[in-house]
Amino acid sequence: MNNQVDIANLDETPSQIPPKLPLLQMFRIGLFQMGLGIMSLLIAGLLNRVMINELAIPATLAAVFIAMPLFVSPTRVWFGQTSDAKTLFGTHRSGYVWIGAVIFAIIAFFTTQVMWQLGRSVHEIGWNGVTYGWTIALAAMFALYGMSISLSSTPFAAMLVDVSDEEDRSKLVGIVWSMLMVGIVIGAIVVSRLLQCSEAPPSNISIYTDANKLATLQKTINFVFMVIPAAVVGLSLFATYGIEQKYSRYKLRVAENHILNGTTATEDKLSLGKALRVLTASKQTGLFFSFLLMMTIGIFMQDAIMEPFGGAVFGMSICKTTQLNAAFGTGTLIGLSSSGFLIVPRLGKQNSTKLGCYLVAGSCALLLIAGFTQKIPVLQGALTLFGFASGITTSGALSLMLDLTAAETAGTFIGAWGLSQAIARGLATVTGGVVLDIGKKIFSLPTLAYSFVFVCEAAVMIFAVFLLSRVNVQEFRTDAKQAIATVFANEID
Repeated sequence: MNNQVDIANLDETPSQIPPKLPLLQMFRIGLFQMGLGIMSLLIAGLLNRVMINELAIPATLAAVFIAMPLFVSPTRVWFGQTSDAKTLFGTHRSGYVWIGAVIFAIIAFFTTQVMWQLGRSVHEIGWNGVTYGWTIALAAMFALYGMSISLSSTPFAAMLVDVSDEEDRSKLVGIVWSMLMVGIVIGAIVVSRLLQCSEAPPSNISIYTDANKLATLQKTINFVFMVIPAAVVGLSLFATYGIEQKYSRYKLRVAENHILNGTTATEDKLSLGKALRVLTASKQTGLFFSFLLMMTIGIFMQDAIMEPFGGAVFGMSICKTTQLNAAFGTGTLIGLSSSGFLIVPRLGKQNSTKLGCYLVAGSCALLLIAGFTQKIPVLQGALTLFGFASGITTSGALSLMLDLTAAETAGTFIGAWGLSQAIARGLATVTGGVVLDIGKKIFSLPTLAYSFVFVCEAAVMIFAVFLLSRVNVQEFRTDAKQAIATVFANEID
């Protein structure tokens, strides 16, 4: 059998082979991630502060709510595999991105309305059957929001594999995830302007004692959750429209591998079972999955408690604690952009990721110092450095992630990596809230309670480096190719 691929027999003739993705188009694609950054700011940066500080919902419960979108992350594997096998609006990825964006924008608004009802129930009647009902309803809304985010973001990440070659992926990752941080920074600035809030009241004074203040807060936040998600939907459409049709190599890569393996290229044959067989073919998949778990926990354990940290330890208002995301986002933006173009090409993906992990651990020590000095500039500087270290870690890890992805099952692999990260973020968020509540019972000083979270983060990050040292990309590729050949060869037996 001649192993030379006959391109003429493929759907794409030489004149139709997709061109390389230009730099300008990389930035356009990144607008989708910018929108997700804005939404992340609204959910994790704004709602968690309102629930914990203003509505007096326990930190552990608020953390569970924020983590619910992450706990439904197993759907990412199914969404990814579905986008591999089935087209929507004539595309494998874009249609799913658009539908998901519309759904998460709508659900985000209704989630906020349920939050108000829970807060009012906690204040007026305490914890009884009605309040527990609103608690379950709010958890369900956050879960639905997470599923819609997965529906949109998993096919989008698979699209990054489809439209890029290995040598260009570090640049694409650097740009696209830099845009995520741009979204967080822009969201922090816009939201703080829209809220127009004053200094935070003393922590022992409930917002429900001032009906006018509560009504104003509800009105402004409701307005934010109507206008900004609608704008994000527009960004999602503009960012991805026409990209897949012009630059995607998905069908070409699948057809090439089928010809090499002597099978027929039929997209509908890519069932979830077959995709999972490829996914589990190499022990390297499990190692990298575990690394992503630890790395993500190490970065995000402080995610749900940072704004309350600013309010409780530094006496900052809602607007000012929201702007802490701008400091973190700016640092991450610098880290991502410098990694994609400078650090990763020089040190390599694995070494760059290790460097980032060590820097994150060091940044946790600076957050400890900021808490004990109680100086806002020190906190902002620590968060900027933390963001820079996170940017290096993220850029290196995401570049590795795209390398550890088989073309035929790109959506499934991206779903698995997304599942790992989402589970980890959920665990990190809940763990941060639980450790904070435990710390409040053990320590008399709020600073000590928050400091314990930072110490745990640093330890987890060091363990992540140990796992990363055992990852072997070449071994993964060999195992994946053999599994793909076996899976599809069975179709002609």
